[in-house]
Amino acid sequence: MGHVPPRVSVSQITTFRSSFADDLRTYAAAGLDGIGIWELKLQDDSLERFEASGLASAAAVPEVPSILPLPLLGGPDDPAERIDAYCASMERLAPYRPSALVLLTGTGDRDTAVDGLRTIGAEAERLGVTIALEPYQREGGDLWSVVHSIPEAVELIHDAGDPPSVGIQFDVWHLWNTPTLFDDIEREIDRFVGVHVCDVREPTRGWADRALPGDGSADVPAILAALDRAGWSGLYDIEIFSDDGTFGATYPDSYWAAPATETIARARAAFDKCWSLTPQEMEETR
Repeated sequence: MGHVPPRVSVSQITTFRSSFADDLRTYAAAGLDGIGIWELKLQDDSLERFEASGLASAAAVPEVPSILPLPLLGGPDDPAERIDAYCASMERLAPYRPSALVLLTGTGDRDTAVDGLRTIGAEAERLGVTIALEPYQREGGDLWSVVHSIPEAVELIHDAGDPPSVGIQFDVWHLWNTPTLFDDIEREIDRFVGVHVCDVREPTRGWADRALPGDGSADVPAILAALDRAGWSGLYDIEIFSDDGTFGATYPDSYWAAPATETIARARAAFDKCWSLTPQEMEETR
């Protein structure tokens, strides 16, 4: 695939049980290019440690990551309180220079989500940060978002006045089964400000049950090839949710319950295998 080697990072939720400092050490030792920061892991000395790590900063995830409520994750019910919390997170995360800050709409009134996106977009422009609006998987996604595809995300951004600070977070798990996926990638690649990579376990056991790239139902090699062909040059951020009981399900093969070094090594090897497949090999795997 592509003439330029991919730049690979790992989103910190993948090593959920590890501290921020441990993540920096593990990711750097594994030869990764970057880290997807989760605000819930930050400590007083995290910025100093991050700056010394040499890692680039992929899309960051605020503690309150949506405008409207997320019933499965809690937080304030009032959208105004959630927007205030998100804006505070922007200030806290801005010094880490993330490629963007992930934003879900949450569930509820679409007009409220549009107004909230307009407010957040203006604050992001003032702070010099980028927002990554993330469409959420359509199957079971009504508890998470009012947008479930790239075209729906584009429409929401347009309705919010096309803030220049707002782009789209591409996520394999959320978008793999979109009928127009490859056309969407080619048409909207310039809007992408982050890419999350994982795979879809079939049958899935829940929203926090994601597979390593190449181990599930999504055609990850073809999706990576499409992103590369369209011109994506940012970090490919591996993001694995794998519940160990934290969110109500204890999977016996949970990656969160495994040693972080083992999970990172397996995740990187899985990504590299997907990336290295030729078009012929991709066709043979289908």
